[in-house]
Amino acid sequence: MVGYDPGSSCVSTAEAAAAGSASGFVTRLLISPLDVIKIRFQLQIEQLSSKNPGAKYHSILQAAQRIFWEEGLVAFWKGHVPAQLLSVGYGAVQFMVFENMTQLAHNVTSYSARDSLVHFTCGGLSACTATVAVQPLDTLRTRLAAQGEPKIYQNLRHAVVTMYQTEGPRTFYRGLTPTIIAVFPNAGLQFSFYNILQQFSEWVIPAEGKGGNVKNLVCGSCAGIISKTLTYPFDLFKKRLQVRGFEQARAAFGQVRVYSGLLDCIRQIMREEGPGGFFKGLSPSLLKAAVSTGLTFFWYELFCSLLCSLKTTDSIARKE
Repeated sequence: MVGYDPGSSCVSTAEAAAAGSASGFVTRLLISPLDVIKIRFQLQIEQLSSKNPGAKYHSILQAAQRIFWEEGLVAFWKGHVPAQLLSVGYGAVQFMVFENMTQLAHNVTSYSARDSLVHFTCGGLSACTATVAVQPLDTLRTRLAAQGEPKIYQNLRHAVVTMYQTEGPRTFYRGLTPTIIAVFPNAGLQFSFYNILQQFSEWVIPAEGKGGNVKNLVCGSCAGIISKTLTYPFDLFKKRLQVRGFEQARAAFGQVRVYSGLLDCIRQIMREEGPGGFFKGLSPSLLKAAVSTGLTFFWYELFCSLLCSLKTTDSIARKE
C-alpha cells in the first residue's frame, strides 16, 4: 500500500526512494512517445483541427505519423535523457517524502495514515518538493522534446551551455510558478483518489492475490485521469513559459510567441486561442496520465513488495 501503514511492515526511506526511482525509470521509458506528442500539441498556437490549414498537428494518430515520417522513430524519445533523469529523481524524492510525511502525520496528529485528506496533503507537498528538485531537468526535457528539424540543441550538454549563456541561470526555472500551483492539487488528487479507489476495491474485492497488481494499475489510471483533467491548464501554461526564450530563438520557423509571465500567458491564450486553448493536448495528456500514473503506482507497489519479500527471506535465513 502506498503510504505509511502501521499494520504492516513498511519500507524504509532508502527503499521508498529506490522503488520510486525504479518506477519512474520504467514508466518514463514506456510513455515517452505520448509525452512528446502532448508537448507538440501544447506548443502549437494554431487550433488542433484538420480544418485549419496552418495546423501542423490535429490528432494523436496524425501527429504520430507526421513526427515519424519527418523525424524518424527516435523522435518519440527526444529529450529522453533529461526526462529519464527527471523521472528517476522525481520518483525517488516524491515517494520518499510521501512515506515519511504520512508516517509523521499518523504519529503526531489525530488523523489516520490512510485518511484521504492526509494523502491529499502529503501527496501535494511531496510533489512540490520533488518538483523544485528536478525543475531544471523538466525545462531541458521540454526544450529537447519540442524541437523539430533542424535541431537548435544537438544534445543535453549543448542545451545546458546554450541556455545558460544566452538566457542565464533563471531560465532553468521558467514555468516553476504554474508548476507549483498545479502540482500540489494534481499530485494530491492522484494520491487521495488512488487511496479512495484502493479502499473501495478492497471492499468490493477483498481477496488478495494475483488481482492485486491489476487493481493497482486500474486505480492508478483512474486517479491520473481525474487529477489531470482538473489541473490541466496549468501544465499548458508551464510548457508555454518554459519555451519562452526558445521561441525567440526559433523566429525563423514562424513560431514566435513571447509571454512576460503567467498572467500574460493566460491573457494571450484567452484572447488569441479562446477557452479551448487552455486544453490543447488534453487527449494525449489524459492518455499519458492514465498510463503513466497507473504504471507509476503499479511499479512502485510491485517493487516495494519485492523489497519486503527480500527482507522477509533474509530475516528468515538469518534466524535459521
